[in-house]
Amino acid sequence: MELFLDTKIEYLKGVGPSRAVLLQRELGIFTFRDLLVYYPFRYVDRTHFVSIRNVCDTNNYIVTKGYITRLELIGTGRTQRLAATLTDETGSMELVWFQGLKWIKDALKPNVEYMVMGKPNFFNGKYSISHPEVEVLRNNVDDAIKQTFMPVYSSTEKLKAAGLASKGISKLVYTLLKEAEGRIAETLPIYILQNNRLMKREDALLSIHFPENNELLQQAIYRLKFEELFFLQLDYQYSKKKRKESTQGFVFSKIGESFNTFYTTCLPFELTNAQKRVVREIRNDVKTGMQMNRLLQGDVGSGKTLVALLCMLMAKDNGFQACMMAPTEILATQHFAGITKFLASMDVKVALLTGSTKLSDKRKIKEQLLNGDIDILIGTHALIEDDVKFANLGFVVIDEQHRFGVEQRAKMWTKNHIPPHILVMTATPIPRTLAMTFYGDLDCSVIDELPPGRKPIKTVHQYDTDRLKVFSFMEKQIALGRQVYVVYPLIKESEKLDLKDLMDGYESISRRFPLPQYQISIVHGQMKAADKDYEMDRFKQGITNIMVSTTVIEVGVDVPNATVMIIENAERFGLAQLHQLRGRVGRGGEQSYCILMTSDKLTYVGRERISTMVRSNDGFEISEADLKLRGPGDLQGLQQSGVVHLKMADIVKDESLIRLTRDIVADILHDDQELKKIDNAPIRLYLQSRKKEQNWSKIS
Repeated sequence: MELFLDTKIEYLKGVGPSRAVLLQRELGIFTFRDLLVYYPFRYVDRTHFVSIRNVCDTNNYIVTKGYITRLELIGTGRTQRLAATLTDETGSMELVWFQGLKWIKDALKPNVEYMVMGKPNFFNGKYSISHPEVEVLRNNVDDAIKQTFMPVYSSTEKLKAAGLASKGISKLVYTLLKEAEGRIAETLPIYILQNNRLMKREDALLSIHFPENNELLQQAIYRLKFEELFFLQLDYQYSKKKRKESTQGFVFSKIGESFNTFYTTCLPFELTNAQKRVVREIRNDVKTGMQMNRLLQGDVGSGKTLVALLCMLMAKDNGFQACMMAPTEILATQHFAGITKFLASMDVKVALLTGSTKLSDKRKIKEQLLNGDIDILIGTHALIEDDVKFANLGFVVIDEQHRFGVEQRAKMWTKNHIPPHILVMTATPIPRTLAMTFYGDLDCSVIDELPPGRKPIKTVHQYDTDRLKVFSFMEKQIALGRQVYVVYPLIKESEKLDLKDLMDGYESISRRFPLPQYQISIVHGQMKAADKDYEMDRFKQGITNIMVSTTVIEVGVDVPNATVMIIENAERFGLAQLHQLRGRVGRGGEQSYCILMTSDKLTYVGRERISTMVRSNDGFEISEADLKLRGPGDLQGLQQSGVVHLKMADIVKDESLIRLTRDIVADILHDDQELKKIDNAPIRLYLQSRKKEQNWSKIS
């Protein structure tokens, strides 16, 4: 039955070769199946008419009715338009067209009642609708469009020109549903349909396109959401279950001399209970003989790096090498300096490999790595190069994992004949990772406790008009011996974007904080590495009071004396980035502040971002807000942000349905992992019919 749905779209009555090419290019519709799951984005209730007197510009889309009492062409040439007056017993409004004028003018007749659909606009003291859909108000329209709830499909200008506006698409869908009657296979077992009161698949597809009433529409939506989430859960849980059972991992059977020596004599401070718990969770993973794939979430300053170091020492004690990959040279160098300092009294060989490492040093490091002389390698993307080979890599730490692409992270799996254990770390789980955790594909550890003495950062929102007040606050903090970051979204002024730029800001701050009383550093991505390092070092040493920067300091700068972070045009940054920038302060014992500067005009998303940052310092709460604002990314693909390729379900709004399908799938796989039972045949047959693509969902 499913083979019928794989038929090329050009063979559907009413399509043909030329329309097929357009459907492929414009909407990605190649087969009958693609068209069947091209769902309407809205429905028009053809029984509910808005009287013209009650039209308002808060209506997104209205259905009204009336008679055409005026029809005339206005203007000439390209500026010509067709204007009509639609009148009912309560008033009148204007209808306007800018294309297809002659055809529309000839089609509209006086003394005929029309149904008019579109989005109203308020202009020059009256309401109008541009390019409305107009139909004669009578009941002899064809079956494809006479439903009470009329489906509205997204189209494009090219499709409309080929007669495939929303109405044309609905006719094709109707034709397909007629041909497909009795040929659409059920994908879910009867016991699932009955236990969850679900529509049959064929009925749901009919009702999602042409619902007879709202109750059937809601049932169809629920059934299709359920199916979509069910099979998504099945993919993730089956993948995770198979990985845990069949993906062999290195066994770290003991806690040895390196770990114990460091823990008892070199720890800079007592581990928090949260850190101890996470180390135990990782320890339990790496001694099972199955590969670990774990996410470690903890706010900036919570001690993730120390946990990672303990785990890498665990690898050394069991005869394996370890590596840590960071997204920037600054961060990699900082990790190298910190870890080297921690291990100064121990016999552990640590090396640093980045893009700027000298060629002679690179050759030496690669030789020592292959010989097993290096225990821990720290670096950037340079670690995933093909010629970087380990003697026996057993443990990989990926820091700020959202800064690497999925394919980049996947390369670390190939650095040994058995995939090494993987620990990915982030201060703010980005939406893709949060969503994967939500679905249970990653094991997750959380450090939800800051070391003693750390104070929560106070975050405030200020407008551009408050700048003098902000300058005064900076002055007071500097007088106390503190340092200040000021971060800009741009280096130079942009003609396209009305945003604050770094160079203009630097000049403004220099006038307010002049030499020799104040010293200012400036850092941005277009500077030479040596110049950037020089300015960074001056700030770290306390020579400069203010660091004016772009987001190049988002990660990797650790200056405990810096207590103020000012972010210009904060509404233009993502929540994860704002949280990272804020994490540059609050690293010492003094009270720290984050000041979010914005213009007076904020979009809804901008306001939500700012209010979230002011309200919360919690990384998971911020990530959940980011998920709602930006979408969770493509969970099975390579995309890192944007909307998940779900046609019906919403992983934020449908949280309860996700939990339900997750539990149902877990029960099925526990009872019948290979889906061999006859009751589960519909699931097995559907999975067999799907075309398999490269699945990146198991890569953290």
